[in-house]
Amino acid sequence: VQLQASGGGLVQAGDSLRLSCAASGRTFSGFLMGWFRQAPGKEREFVAHIDWSGGSLYYADSVKGRFSISRDNAKNDDTKNTVYLQMNSLKPEDTAVYYCAARYIGSVDYTYWGQGTLVTVSS
Repeated sequence: VQLQASGGGLVQAGDSLRLSCAASGRTFSGFLMGWFRQAPGKEREFVAHIDWSGGSLYYADSVKGRFSISRDNAKNDDTKNTVYLQMNSLKPEDTAVYYCAARYIGSVDYTYWGQGTLVTVSS
């Protein structure tokens, strides 16, 4: 199983950025796909998640209204899908390494994690 996050970079406050997470290697039907972030010196925190159908979304209060999670499942191949995190109106406090992760909807913990992509927002 592989989760490959990409799209991070250096932007200015108020800018937008879109992160991608390419997931492969097993069927992801029935899985929640999530984004987390870890700022320097802080613990990792939840950002957003989306279910298989894309009909159930959930966001942390800190990003609600600014970030949007979406998902593109490959037709006829539920072992490949891509999850996006559209980040608008970025703030310096959004600076962090962003990780994508996956868990079966019936599980409490996320089972699979990507390697992270760094987002830096300058003021």
